[in-house]
Amino acid sequence: MKIAVIGSGYVGLPTACGLASFGNDVVCIDNNEEKLKILNSGTMPLYEEGLQELYEEVKDKLKFSGQTSDINDADLIILAVGTPMADDGSANLQYIFQAAKDITPHLKNDAIVATKSTVPIGTNDEIERIINRSDIHVVSMPEFLREGYALHDFFNPDRIIIGTDNENVYNRIRDIYISHIPAERIIQTNRHSAELIKYASNAFLATKIQFINEISDLCEQIDADVSDVSIGMGMDSRIGRKFLNAGIGYGGSCFPKDTNALEYMARQHGVKLGLVSSTIRGNHDRRFNIASRINDQIKNLDASAKVAVLGLAFKNGTDDIRYSPAIDIISNINYKPIYAYDPKAMQNAKKVLSSNVTYTKSIQECVKGADIIVILTEWPEFKELENAEFEKPTLILDYRNLLDSGKMTIKKNVTYKRIGQK
Repeated sequence: MKIAVIGSGYVGLPTACGLASFGNDVVCIDNNEEKLKILNSGTMPLYEEGLQELYEEVKDKLKFSGQTSDINDADLIILAVGTPMADDGSANLQYIFQAAKDITPHLKNDAIVATKSTVPIGTNDEIERIINRSDIHVVSMPEFLREGYALHDFFNPDRIIIGTDNENVYNRIRDIYISHIPAERIIQTNRHSAELIKYASNAFLATKIQFINEISDLCEQIDADVSDVSIGMGMDSRIGRKFLNAGIGYGGSCFPKDTNALEYMARQHGVKLGLVSSTIRGNHDRRFNIASRINDQIKNLDASAKVAVLGLAFKNGTDDIRYSPAIDIISNINYKPIYAYDPKAMQNAKKVLSSNVTYTKSIQECVKGADIIVILTEWPEFKELENAEFEKPTLILDYRNLLDSGKMTIKKNVTYKRIGQK
């Protein structure tokens, strides 16, 4: 099949490379000239585990273009452009509507337009009105790719949702995946249900994160350990272990945007989503609560002390800093300079953080001689602190519960504090 993917971001690129690996001829369209130069040089412009390697394998089946007319022979056009959060919390749909307008003159007869972007209920109805052609089929097909694990999720999806009432269109899309994905994981719904499945899924996961963070706060007051509580809860198959890691709150391009958009959408329909609203407020407050905790530890330091922060990305496995709690926390630490290191996200962080931050080339350089070390992203390489020696008294604030507390609490010159312990 010939496929076009509109957008070459954290969703578009893994999707394009994955579909090319299935043997499809794929063209990826983007209007960012700088990004296209990078792509056409053979380099991925973002970090995603395994993406560069997969591209090298499929590059003969994949091309990049800034010309929308290059979709003119595509059987399937996938919309994977951003739907960022507007000031009022709603989803900003200008990019996806513009994409729909741009592709319309170039769509061949009987083409399918599938929306991967996360969009509010009714958005695909509007896309259908924009295209305004009875021979074109508009489908809602939300993505469920986790940043850092996007390729794993593409090739091993929990489900593929195809939102269409047209059985023939459903089967045409299903045929792309059926040789690679178990049939029972491919689900047909109507468009509105497909749109809501994505929002409801992300809101539920965000609520789960906020819930365990609140339980973590309680643990700190009653001499319980949130790690043990999480394990005990997660062993219940009705609950599950995933997304029960206490920390600094959720971030990234999805959960903050999608919870706010869902709340806004419900409000527009006269429905109050109290649980979602509480999750949004709690997660917002979480990062500033963490910053306050750090400031309480810093306030007695003299001017020559060194504060080191490990982690800038909103989670490990990505260079994405969008709505990263780490960025807000660092911005609210009352000390300068702050030494920082992240294996992938420093170039992006430099664009938004103040000059009070000094970026280092390695973990070792960042933490050397530090009086306080703060862990804000759960990169596995930060676990090398478990084997490090500290020549001076050092306070380690592990806000991701990444390190082995058994090793850290007996380490010479180290005072070690975790989330969710008294």
